[in-house]
Amino acid sequence: MTGALRIEGVAAEALARRFGTPLFVYSQAAILARLRRLRGGFSRPGTMVCYALKANPNRAVCGVLRQAGAGAEVVSGGELARALAAGFAPGKVVFTGVGKTGEEMALGLRQGILSFNVESGEELEALERTARRLRRRARICLRLNPDVRARTHPHVTTGRAENKFGVEESEALALAKKSRRSRWLDFQGLHCHIGSQIYELAPFQRAAAAVARALRKLEAAGLRISLIDMGGGIGVSYAGEKEIDPDELGKTMSRTFSPWPAARLLVEPGRYLSADCGTLLTAVLYRKRTSKRRFVIVDAAMNDFARPALYGAFHPILPARFRGGPCRRTDVVGPICESGDFLARQRPLQRLEQGDILALRMAGAYGFAMSSQYNSRPRAAEVLVEGRKARLVRRRETLSDIVRLEMP
Repeated sequence: MTGALRIEGVAAEALARRFGTPLFVYSQAAILARLRRLRGGFSRPGTMVCYALKANPNRAVCGVLRQAGAGAEVVSGGELARALAAGFAPGKVVFTGVGKTGEEMALGLRQGILSFNVESGEELEALERTARRLRRRARICLRLNPDVRARTHPHVTTGRAENKFGVEESEALALAKKSRRSRWLDFQGLHCHIGSQIYELAPFQRAAAAVARALRKLEAAGLRISLIDMGGGIGVSYAGEKEIDPDELGKTMSRTFSPWPAARLLVEPGRYLSADCGTLLTAVLYRKRTSKRRFVIVDAAMNDFARPALYGAFHPILPARFRGGPCRRTDVVGPICESGDFLARQRPLQRLEQGDILALRMAGAYGFAMSSQYNSRPRAAEVLVEGRKARLVRRRETLSDIVRLEMP
């Protein structure tokens, strides 16, 4: 096979020449296609997709989703500031996270966000104090921990009893009743998020059933339900895994929550919307062969893209220009001073030359968002492609940026 890789209507090599490498490139068409696919599965009236900024908080990516009508889910004051800067209406923003500070709560209250997803009794008390001080009522959902096992990496499971997230059913009921006694807390409903990269429908079904069971008990106690937030976690296919059908997931949610037709259903996809849109372009610096391995050393590293080093994650990788010829198993590694600095191991790749461009696919989620300046390396630039147009949406950091905030 011969030919050149294109991202929408633009050649990958042309992008690398114009903007340099390493370079994150995002396809607007891919973002919108995933949003349409997800929405198509959720026919329940009033369902709102709240994009989880943690996956890719770039303001241009957020702007694409905001213009398409999505809301936002944030887990820090910084993400809330980004969501607002990207133009999300505060009334379409929900704030999750086990460690919200008083300052972060105050920002959300002043902006009038849709809901705080409260994860502990002490957090509820802190939120009430902040709301009373500001004389602004806090809309809340309680995050339920349903103790549901989902087959995924242990670092990204969030719905087990041993995880730090949410509260058990009995505590949720007690906290909901407590909130009713406060003029500064406005109880809306329940939130639940059981993890990331989930390929099976069953864990979502069990989580939804647990939420429905708790909702019935809340209603029996006289509490009104206006929000049901089922989080995110839909797995994406990096290596041929079968993804959950959004139609089946949507049917599960609609059926389970049919007793509450007036309640608004929220879902919080992050990776599902952004992973497929992104490609990391990197240039070959050197080639090296030992008695045991063939290496290609590229200018992207684990500071740019941490998932392979952190999780052993697999990402497709291919040359931006296909020449044909035999493929050889190759390790693609970066310049950082650790053996864990790799993008791909033992992948069949054509013969590569210095200066060739490689494309790491499915890099739109938890790519730049998890990047760092480790080894004092400036972080990569980001580009958004729309058809045949490409624009810089974050400039490349400079050596001056690395020391800008330091004081001798």
